[in-house]
Amino acid sequence: MSSNSGDRKRKHSGKTIKELFTTQQKPNTSATAPISPSSKRAKLDSSNNGSAEAAPSPPATAAMSAANMYHFPSKRADIPNNAEIVDISSSPDASPAKPNGQRNGMRKTAPNMHANAGPKKLLVKNFRPTRKVDPKVFLDQTWQKVDAALETIFRQGEINFSLEELYRGVENLCRQGLAQDARDRLVTKCKGYVGGTLKEKVKEALGRKNVEVLRATLQAWTTWNDQMKYVDWIFCYLDRAFLLPRQESLHDIAVDLFRSIVFEHPKLNHRIVDGACDLIAVDRAGEDLDREMFSKVIKMFHEMQVYTKHFEPRMLELSQTYVKEWSDAASAEQTLPRYVKSALELMKKEMARVEIFRLDGSTRRDLLTLLEDHLISRKESRLTNQDELAELLEDNAVEDLELLYTLFERRKLGANLRTAFMKWIDDTGTAIVFDEKEQDSMVIKLLCLKRQLDTIWKFSFHRNSDLGHGLREAFEGFMNKTKKSSTTWNTDNSKPGEMIAKYVDMLLRGGAKAIPAQLTRKADKPAMPDAEEDNEDVVFDEDTEVNNQLDQVLDLFRFVHGKAVFEAFYKKDLARRLLMGRSASADAERSMLARLKTECGAGFTANLEQMFKDIELSREEMASYKMICEERNEKHAIAINVNILSASSWPTYPTVPVVIPPEIKNEIDKFERHYKAKHSGRKLDWKHALAHCQVKAKFPRGNKELVVSSFQAIVLLLFNGLKEDEHIDYNYLKEATGLPPAELNRTLQSLACAKLRPLTKHPKGRDINPTDTFTLNAHFTDPKYRIKINTVQLKETPAENKETHERVAADRNYETQAAIVRILKARKRIAHSELVAETIKVTRSRGTLDVAGIKRNIDRLIEKEFLEREDDGSYSYIA
Repeated sequence: MSSNSGDRKRKHSGKTIKELFTTQQKPNTSATAPISPSSKRAKLDSSNNGSAEAAPSPPATAAMSAANMYHFPSKRADIPNNAEIVDISSSPDASPAKPNGQRNGMRKTAPNMHANAGPKKLLVKNFRPTRKVDPKVFLDQTWQKVDAALETIFRQGEINFSLEELYRGVENLCRQGLAQDARDRLVTKCKGYVGGTLKEKVKEALGRKNVEVLRATLQAWTTWNDQMKYVDWIFCYLDRAFLLPRQESLHDIAVDLFRSIVFEHPKLNHRIVDGACDLIAVDRAGEDLDREMFSKVIKMFHEMQVYTKHFEPRMLELSQTYVKEWSDAASAEQTLPRYVKSALELMKKEMARVEIFRLDGSTRRDLLTLLEDHLISRKESRLTNQDELAELLEDNAVEDLELLYTLFERRKLGANLRTAFMKWIDDTGTAIVFDEKEQDSMVIKLLCLKRQLDTIWKFSFHRNSDLGHGLREAFEGFMNKTKKSSTTWNTDNSKPGEMIAKYVDMLLRGGAKAIPAQLTRKADKPAMPDAEEDNEDVVFDEDTEVNNQLDQVLDLFRFVHGKAVFEAFYKKDLARRLLMGRSASADAERSMLARLKTECGAGFTANLEQMFKDIELSREEMASYKMICEERNEKHAIAINVNILSASSWPTYPTVPVVIPPEIKNEIDKFERHYKAKHSGRKLDWKHALAHCQVKAKFPRGNKELVVSSFQAIVLLLFNGLKEDEHIDYNYLKEATGLPPAELNRTLQSLACAKLRPLTKHPKGRDINPTDTFTLNAHFTDPKYRIKINTVQLKETPAENKETHERVAADRNYETQAAIVRILKARKRIAHSELVAETIKVTRSRGTLDVAGIKRNIDRLIEKEFLEREDDGSYSYIA
């Protein structure tokens, strides 16, 4: 250690280092010999008789002094005590004193030699001083003092010597070329001390635990460092002037001695290293770690330069064993979410220890690699367990799934969750699609599932692209699964297409009020604290809610391949809404139509757009008709409103025979004459089953206005003029209305067996029988003046549903045949497998048949002679 550190306090003697330097007994320099061999010789005083007298000798003293320390007796016995003292650091010659004050061959100059004189030539003779004292003796006598001081230091005794004297003595040794000898003696002295006292103290702990051996080593190391401070102060000049130019230092020598003698001792080495590892094991076991001791141990390993070679490999070896055993036990005993949390906590704790105690970067890297290898890579099958992952997805455990994904992403393995993720989506979605008992709630469940999975993908899986693609592939897979069942009337139609169309119909008829509570925007907002959407104040209104729902439904619609089923049911429901004025918002209708046009193209929505145009043209036509009637002053007992529809654009409706009352028939005939006069060559086909009426009725308990279907109105008009108790039997109603029995039964049931009953059936019951009779309900009443009687036209019947499915299935066969002909017409000749693949590709957007269905249509085309089968099994087009 450098000498400027000498002002630090030491408690060995109760004095500061500065006091130790300054309070030692000093000799009388005017009466003693020089303090070192390097000082100049005493000057000779010239008397009148020319004799020289030596300075008196110093008085005897018990205290150590610099003069005594560096005063050496002459080897010649005949030299008296008052003779000249020998100085080996000076450069004297052996000649006696010269007269006239001339010394060392130099002539004494007159006092006025420079007065009025020019430059003079000064001659200096080069000479080599002759040593008067043996350097070996000087070394031995100096080292005797130093050795005594080292003994005091090593036995931790009281410092009763002058550090300055020892420093000067070592400095003079170095100046006389004895630095190597001093260095060798110091190393020998230190080696003996370290190999003796210090090592024995450490070896005394061998019978105890590894931690105690480590503690004893740490104490010895601390003692050795404290003692080396004094050694540094004494040998500072040797360290700076001799060792450092030779790439050595006292510190390195001290560290090498302790490392080679104590730390690398065969019996101590592994015990010391294992002791440090045992401290880590104590911390891993959850017990209190002696943080101060562990910090000092790591510092000691770094200073001894044994951290990388001895401690780090052993620590990583034991860590690997610990982590392997921990992961095996935890994965076997804990559930998946608990294992993930425990693994992340373990990794966090291990890395925190590295940071707190400032372990090397290589340790952090290797330990982290070891942890990730055993906790993640080797447990991948456990972390992707299908059943346990399905439970997390079923419970919508967003946070647990995020921890699982975060754990996987440490090794960039997050995409490995894709298989289990897709499997759960496919199983869950398939169960929803083919649940025949819950068909009406299919779309609601699918939307909830999609919203749940989107939230998981955004917040748990951090928008991982591979998992996002897997989500959409799984949805697309189960949404297009086909199964011949009673719900699809044994066709290959996709049920989701039909149910999506019906859900859209519900939204467009009911508006925001029809949206289920679990699908509103407020319920749709992710319950995550850091969600971006939560930071915005969103205003919820009906238009926003409906548009949001339409966007979500359209997202489901994109997964459906067979869009022909959706088109058929959407078209039928749209027609019902337009004809009966059931749309909640015209803007929502137009918005949905624009979405479908963007998604499927103009060809898909051409007929739908024509339906809207027909309604607009019908309004204009009726406005023109009423204006003409007003100009002619024609009076109408019944206000009539007619919709003229293009047969090619609208769904086909069966013609139901019915006897129209004369009043209504008269108004229909007037409008038909007007229309044919205006549009020659056109034919009107009246669909009375789609009509609805507003009838004013007088009941004993009050007058009401009833909104009913045309068939219901025809039946009610038959009760005009009858008494309250007058009965009309079933057969009379059948003849008077001309309705088929099935249609008449549904109509009577809606009037006499529903919640609102303007008619009374005798006898009472839910079924209509030919023997039943009917009377006007004298007790009919309702708080509202205008009352809507539920009509069968507003609800789809099973027969209509079956007809729609069968028509779509038949159209799909025609579309498949047309696709096959187009392919063969372009290719002229094609193999069977290629033809099937091309057909599936072309018909995907409208609905693809299975391979067997495609083969049946190929055979039909062969029968129709559109193509023929060649000898090699391929097909060729017949022009």
